[in-house]
Amino acid sequence: MIARATGVASAEVVRRFTIRRGSILLFNADGACAALHGTSCGVHRGRPLACRLYPLGLERNPAGGVERFVQLDPAPRSAGVYGVSGKLADFLESQGVSEYLAMNDRYRPLIAMFRNRVNELVDFEKVEPREFWRRATREALAESAYDANPIIDALFDPGDSVAGHIESLTKLAQETNAAESLAAAAVLLAVSLGYSPSVASEQPQ
Repeated sequence: MIARATGVASAEVVRRFTIRRGSILLFNADGACAALHGTSCGVHRGRPLACRLYPLGLERNPAGGVERFVQLDPAPRSAGVYGVSGKLADFLESQGVSEYLAMNDRYRPLIAMFRNRVNELVDFEKVEPREFWRRATREALAESAYDANPIIDALFDPGDSVAGHIESLTKLAQETNAAESLAAAAVLLAVSLGYSPSVASEQPQ
């Protein structure tokens, strides 16, 4: 969405505006979002769900179903007053939130599909599961010195349609034999959708 709003390639958007390889917005040393130009948002039309919800946050239910909105503390250089008054439904509608939540719902099943493929590739009778997924989480959330990962690259290069993107990610997962790369991608996908990293492996927090 940011790439479309700015006319910048997805890979460049990831580099300029995010950390963790595209999963979290980048904030500069002064606390300001990297997308700000003065007091204006340079990606406003394509701003992500977190921005559309602010100053609300979304508490995810890993199993799907009921989710809860919570009010966040104001971010640096923000009064944090938007959405405080009025009806929640009106605020969410005015911010175009429903489209983003629906999009997340379409991508969420990929987490389980990635995990199932990892389970096919790894003999967890011989490999300690918690350590395997700890390594995957470390790799997924690393800010630097991480390994090249074509599955993660594909996560943040959506192409022209959501359906096509999901189909290509499914095919990539089914064809890969690189369990570690797939596990790291599962973790990063979970985090990108607002879940705990442990959702990727169904480990308790």
